[in-house]
Amino acid sequence: MTLTARRMFELLEPICLVTYFADECNEELAALGHRTYWDGYFASRAAPLGRVPAQVVHAAFYSFADGEAARHIPSAWETIPPEASVAARERGSAASVRRILGAERADSPGLVRAADLTTKAATNAPAEGRVMYAGMRTLPVPSDPVARLWHSATMLREHRADGHVAALVGARIGGTEAHVLDALARGIHPPESFGRIHHLPEERLAAVMDGLRERGLVDTDGRFTDAGRETKQRIEALTDELAAPPYDALSPAELDELVAELEPLAATLVAAGSR
Repeated sequence: MTLTARRMFELLEPICLVTYFADECNEELAALGHRTYWDGYFASRAAPLGRVPAQVVHAAFYSFADGEAARHIPSAWETIPPEASVAARERGSAASVRRILGAERADSPGLVRAADLTTKAATNAPAEGRVMYAGMRTLPVPSDPVARLWHSATMLREHRADGHVAALVGARIGGTEAHVLDALARGIHPPESFGRIHHLPEERLAAVMDGLRERGLVDTDGRFTDAGRETKQRIEALTDELAAPPYDALSPAELDELVAELEPLAATLVAAGSR
């Protein structure tokens, strides 16, 4: 099932990523009054948790540097209710998926079937220890098939992310450190240039790299050591293992059907830039 979890991640991730690369979601959030992309991001993604303090959002999201969540939470909710932000995120994301796939494919029986099977997996996963996933489970599942597919794919993405956080914590890899390892796995060097962390203060990045060197995970040139590469692989393997339980809800025949229906959808989204 770990192979299934990895394959489903590859097929569902392009559906989820339209939220961040396409225009419609940002436009919906801006129309509500969010001043910046990051105001909308934090307000809409954290909304299922309720009006929790920035410290809780920071802990749940895990990968952001100290203080980044506090720049947006709770101020992003002061004039815009969390419920409005999460609804705008869903509307915009579903609109992006529909536009990219085109009307014929978006309205096809295959997409409806993919949405139904994805929802079956997403609503039958264990919630214990899965804070972000549990928050999304409290939201209503949309009736529109495209919105339902995006919503359920995103539920599974948060379920996987919760497990990934657990794997990182177990390996004693912090959020910024995780981005460094991810950059190196992608072939980015120096890893400090990675888009998710390049904006951080130089002294913060230097401290992170020094800590990874002290643990023997990167070398003096800032590249993977064997131990660092093995640590990254172990984290990814455990993430796949922890992401597998939702798919126990599907029979082998249903899993095969879901993969077959998702493959052309994912390929179209990836070709449009959702990767």
